[in-house]
Amino acid sequence: MTARLKTPLTELVGIEHPIVQTGMGWVAGPSLVSATANAGGLGILASATMTFEELEVAIAKTKSQTDKPFGVNIRADGFDAAERCELMIREGVKVASFALAPKKELIARLKDNGVVVVPSIGAAKHAVKVASWGADAVIVQGGEGGGHTGSVATTLLLPSVLDAVDIPVIAGGGFFDGRGLAAALSYGAAGVAMGTRFLLTQESSVPEAVKREYLTRGLQDTVVSTKVDGMPHRVLNTELVQKLEHSGKARGFAAAASNALKFKGMTGMKWSTIVKDGLAMRKHKDLTWSQVIMAANTPMLLKAGLVEGNTQAGVLASGQVAGIIEDLPTVQELIDRIVADAMTRIDALSAYRVTEAETPA
Repeated sequence: MTARLKTPLTELVGIEHPIVQTGMGWVAGPSLVSATANAGGLGILASATMTFEELEVAIAKTKSQTDKPFGVNIRADGFDAAERCELMIREGVKVASFALAPKKELIARLKDNGVVVVPSIGAAKHAVKVASWGADAVIVQGGEGGGHTGSVATTLLLPSVLDAVDIPVIAGGGFFDGRGLAAALSYGAAGVAMGTRFLLTQESSVPEAVKREYLTRGLQDTVVSTKVDGMPHRVLNTELVQKLEHSGKARGFAAAASNALKFKGMTGMKWSTIVKDGLAMRKHKDLTWSQVIMAANTPMLLKAGLVEGNTQAGVLASGQVAGIIEDLPTVQELIDRIVADAMTRIDALSAYRVTEAETPA
């Protein structure tokens, strides 16, 4: 494809198209990330659900499948965040993505070694903070987005952030086609970030039956629940989610404790490390201990749904766009048509311009 849109994001990262595939836990692995990179976008590996050793393998595998820039998403409050950043530096990973604001020292370390730092933020004040610390760009996700989300719509959150900072702003939450990309660029964004739209592609590792489950849903079929892990979390409104919504605290804590044991066994983490992570979560996210305990639900419930395909025992993180998506294209097909459609729509806007000759006397 020869059509291209040059924006501050494409210039900053060295990609062809201003489209970012977000670091979705259990979904954004080497296959999806390399496919996105090869199609000209920015693919981001999700490392929060990987051990350090698994991340090493995932980075190596991604590099074997593409020579284009890609990124890795890291938990800024993770006990080994600094070690993972050093791995990225050694492996020449282009972009470090963070769900929370990384420490100033970590940003400086990455930037000094040529890594582009892109935190995700949910408010203008957070964008100002990370920009003052040296972040190169930010991803701003409105309430339409899947997973952990806020309550402010993208159409309001995006301009507030654009007015607050002078670094590239990538718009997330509610994007899935060329119209959305054209609209985001019109706002002044440098590109768009999409999760659910990339989850519903052929290269996504999500089981086919689960993808079909997404495609059957309507625009009203997602819900923002605090019963999954104690924080606002947009997911498909399944039978399990309804049960969680109507469950008491005791049942939720019991489930969280059980899932904490499973997560410990899966990752090999020590109890001391889990406690250290919990303390970090309380500090960085301002959570109660109840919310920290509930957070143990997240990785295991998502794994059951998105990896094992068990929708009766797992949850399915989803943006509201699931209700309007109708197909499962390849990543290449998806990015090509988004860019082509965006360019057509941007060019068509000139038809609304009134020339001096057309102005009534």
